[in-house]
Amino acid sequence: MDAIYARQSIDKKGSLSIEGQIELCRKFTVDDALVFSDKGFSGKNTKRPAFGELMEAVEAGRIKKIVVYRLDRFSRSLADFSQIWELLRKNDVEFLSVNEQFDTSSPMGRAMLNIVMTFAQLERETTAERVRDNYHHRVSLGAWPGGPAPYGYALSKAELDGRKVSSLIADENAKTVLHIFEEYVRSETSLRALAKALTEQGIHGPKREAWDNVTLSRILRNPVYVQADEAVYCYYLAQGIQIRQTPEVFDGVHGCLLIGKRDRSRGKYTKKDEQMLSLSTHEGIIPSSLWLRVQDKLSGQMQLPRANAGKYSWLTGLLKCSKCGYAVKVNYIKSEQRCKLVCSGRSNFGNCDESIDVDLRELETHIANELQHILDACPAELPSVNEDHAQAKAVLEIEQKIDRLVNALAESSDVAVVYISKMIEKLHAEREQLLHAAPHSASQIRRLDFSRSAFDEKKLIAAEFIERIELDGNHVNIIWKV
Repeated sequence: MDAIYARQSIDKKGSLSIEGQIELCRKFTVDDALVFSDKGFSGKNTKRPAFGELMEAVEAGRIKKIVVYRLDRFSRSLADFSQIWELLRKNDVEFLSVNEQFDTSSPMGRAMLNIVMTFAQLERETTAERVRDNYHHRVSLGAWPGGPAPYGYALSKAELDGRKVSSLIADENAKTVLHIFEEYVRSETSLRALAKALTEQGIHGPKREAWDNVTLSRILRNPVYVQADEAVYCYYLAQGIQIRQTPEVFDGVHGCLLIGKRDRSRGKYTKKDEQMLSLSTHEGIIPSSLWLRVQDKLSGQMQLPRANAGKYSWLTGLLKCSKCGYAVKVNYIKSEQRCKLVCSGRSNFGNCDESIDVDLRELETHIANELQHILDACPAELPSVNEDHAQAKAVLEIEQKIDRLVNALAESSDVAVVYISKMIEKLHAEREQLLHAAPHSASQIRRLDFSRSAFDEKKLIAAEFIERIELDGNHVNIIWKV
């Protein structure tokens, strides 16, 4: 029996419809020919429903001749067609292309078939290479390469070297993007919690109403939003990303474009050395310092505590089971309005039979009194906690910048090495200046009152002076650092 196969990926002006293809093919088949058609499917592979049914009919011996309007309606891949042709030959099936006017029932037709398929693949690969080269060239210039604008931006035009190019401009969702970064960087916020909060607030997501972890992660990792400066340049350089521009170009105003091959099955970029970063013509939304802190958290460099960790006691994290060494959890029993201490080795792993019977509030009162005695014995001129914290935070930020620069040196060109080395020297000088700052004046000094300290302050003070607290039945052993 004869068969007709027709395919059309999209309706567009100048292309022959499936109905038109079938009508032309009927002139070369018997009246009762079977018709197989795929609408909305590309010819670059054989994963098409009607095509699969046709091949099943061929293997079943029901088809003796296949007629198509044009060769690329059947297959656009030489490798695929080679396999298909072997199947057709094996089952003695003839193949006829109306447009190219060749018939595989003759030697000349078979030769012409191979030649046409070879040139068809060559043209497709050449076109794809031209498109890819143009795409990379546009990105290297800072122009938007094409496609829909990312969430928080709209498509726009910018002037580049005296001509208009595609670019981006912040839209009404830009404030939401900034809100996402500011909320996620908080130590207690997870992607899941943030997605839930955004959905409950009625904030519409990029493609659907509800938010999810994947959508948030893509936004938070995308350098299109960052006001890229030298720190961002060094961040990507340290990862082995290709950057053709010099560090001085990264002005802390404009965003970046990152391109590279993606593994579609994993939704991630493949090798980093095959990726390219370029400063764009559009302005960023997120300050560099905030964007980098978010990247640190996403990569796990910032520790994300559990939502309820330490919620019921400032001793959480210091309490240990003396028998198995696992942490002792603080469970709040709502019906009794009290806290119970439970060995996690017993509750989570079942490898400990220790039962802890210690009153948590009595233990807190005892330790609070001991800590106050220690604080009272300290020199009168203690630095302000707020000022000391601010100084420590500033030193930590400088050290993180230095680490990024040191990591970037290994991937840098000779020009970048000189530039980065100068930046490291400058940051070292700032760090030393902070560490050797003048002592606080007497007006800035205060005596710590543990009972009036905030919950987080109590946790910090306890962790400063206590190594761990071992619990065994109703016995307590406090191991101090002093």
